[in-house]
Amino acid sequence: MSGHSKWSTIKRKKGVTDARRGKIFSKLAKEITMAARLGGGDPSANPRLRAAVSTARAENMPKEKIERAIKKGTGEQEGVAFEEVYYEGYGPGGAAVLVKSLTDNKNRAVADIRHAFSKAGGNLGEAGCVSWMFEKKGVFIFEKSSVDEETLMEVTLDAGAEDIRGEDNTFEVITPAEDFEQVKKALDERGLRYVLGEVTMVPKSTVKVEGKEAEQMLRLMDSLEDSEDVQKVYSNFDIPDSTLEALGGV
Repeated sequence: MSGHSKWSTIKRKKGVTDARRGKIFSKLAKEITMAARLGGGDPSANPRLRAAVSTARAENMPKEKIERAIKKGTGEQEGVAFEEVYYEGYGPGGAAVLVKSLTDNKNRAVADIRHAFSKAGGNLGEAGCVSWMFEKKGVFIFEKSSVDEETLMEVTLDAGAEDIRGEDNTFEVITPAEDFEQVKKALDERGLRYVLGEVTMVPKSTVKVEGKEAEQMLRLMDSLEDSEDVQKVYSNFDIPDSTLEALGGV
């Protein structure tokens, strides 16, 4: 499992404060609005919207907020026009960082993102400098104690998964992005519970980051994710499990 996936899992287990949840709902609403604007307001005919709504429901986002975000995207309700922009750079220790932004003010977004990189000892780079290091994939993470490996392999591989990786305490199932939903459906139908399931950008290789640079790297991730203009942050860092657990509250 990439260090980034481990970090996401740890944060998810810790839960979020009410203030952080409000930011999560805001980001989810932006994604739903953008998806509806680009592909229409019917989730059954719009895969991006269907995925966004599914994620919002998993985060217990109120139904009325989801419906309002869809209507803003389709123009049924007045809303702010967001632009999707990707920013790329390097974090402490040379780890690649890919930032997905949905913003109504690109000048504000790039200034905030550049400041976060600089403060953590990284640097914002040119378009294309790290994006080639990532592939769009579906990822499901399971605790080994909650699932039988043979059953997991049978269900996921039959549904279209391409790889299953075992770590000390977890299994990571990798799927083509286009097969994520059918694998999710198969898992849900069999009652196999995962701690994280998402379509994300998976690194082709990782960079080991330790010590002070590991702490700086995770502070950079937190700082970027805390920005109102940032939707997602992806990285190829590989930080030891013990360090991730110790820094889980940074």
